[in-house]
Amino acid sequence: MVNYDLQALNRRENSGHFNLKAQFPFNGEVLYKPDFKNKKIGRPIIIDMDMSPGDFVSLIYLLKAPIEVINLKGILVSGNGWAHVASIDIVYDMLHMMGRDDIPVGRGNTTALGTPTLGCNYASIIPQGCGGFIDSDTLYGLARSLPRSPRRYTAENSVEHGAPRNTDHPELRQPLAFEVWQSIKEQLDPSEKITILSNGPLTNLANIVLSDRNASSIIEEIYLVGGHIRDENDSKGNVFTVPSNRYTEFNMLLDPLAAKIVLESSLDITLIPLISQRKAASFQFILHALKHVDHTPESSFVRRLMLLLYDLQQKHRLYNHMDMFLGEVLGAVYLVEGLNIKPSLQLKSISIVANSTISTDGQIVINKESANSVKVLGDFSSEEYYKRVANSLGNMKQTAVITSFEEQTIIWSRPPVKLEG
Repeated sequence: MVNYDLQALNRRENSGHFNLKAQFPFNGEVLYKPDFKNKKIGRPIIIDMDMSPGDFVSLIYLLKAPIEVINLKGILVSGNGWAHVASIDIVYDMLHMMGRDDIPVGRGNTTALGTPTLGCNYASIIPQGCGGFIDSDTLYGLARSLPRSPRRYTAENSVEHGAPRNTDHPELRQPLAFEVWQSIKEQLDPSEKITILSNGPLTNLANIVLSDRNASSIIEEIYLVGGHIRDENDSKGNVFTVPSNRYTEFNMLLDPLAAKIVLESSLDITLIPLISQRKAASFQFILHALKHVDHTPESSFVRRLMLLLYDLQQKHRLYNHMDMFLGEVLGAVYLVEGLNIKPSLQLKSISIVANSTISTDGQIVINKESANSVKVLGDFSSEEYYKRVANSLGNMKQTAVITSFEEQTIIWSRPPVKLEG
């Protein structure tokens, strides 16, 4: 049977010719960079993320934090996590909106450590099109509302498939995660060390530990969002796509070997486990808090995203896990706010299961014989947490320099104003 609809779509006269330069002749492809002269700069931070909805909220939150408190130096992206690696374009667009085109973004591996490039079993645990990959690659459609950055993701093998690797900007080739790490390390003052916030699989961090023998002396501490400690409470993990593994968490199972390398290292690690994340995962509380702060482009965007996720959760069974993304923001908030959210920490000796068995991999167990311990965020003030998230997003300082793609197209439709000499 011939599909005439597909034939019609494939005809040349019906094919799309999307070209921003042709559509908007005054598109100047401006890069926005901040001026932090005469300002005291806070501690250098790197965020390692897999581009889930919670990661993007965390990124906005970090960009809103006072520069005197933290200085976001770079972003590492896992290609084996919640979204396709090409979703780096959304990261670029968000940085462009916030006037931070100076922040480099590095692409990590697309498979877990020790697995083949094609056929990685761990990558298959991400749900297809019900919150993972298809849907998250566009932030459920909201990514289209962001202003478009001149920086774009360019695949390593794009030339082989007939695409110009460099587009119009050879200097904007997509750097790799380890390249960004090395570049940031070289820029540090002798007395500076890096704090890392990890919001995704630990593949990038494990590669840094394995490839850079000086990494442990450069990394001050790691805030690690993920993991589920199996204890006497018998609470379950969140990997609903693998029913046989009831006690693991997505970030750990996506690369168990990397998790074992990082968590059983000598690095200073604060773990924000699933049980703590669940205390920061209420749609009602975050929406109520956002309703009572000033409307900034950031608070409005996050509120739209929260409403969309909440609506999906209420209406569609396949999106029942949407509140999982809310808890991911806790790591960024604790990194910035510290004692302000009244945290309670415990020191625990743990081990990670990584034996290539999908039903047990990624599980964290208490191991009193382990030589290394991690700090575990056990409790905090959820009331203070929601208030501080909303207040930061509603702060008029360090706000967007260009609010939307719609505003951008208005600018691109007008000839630039010529200043009289």
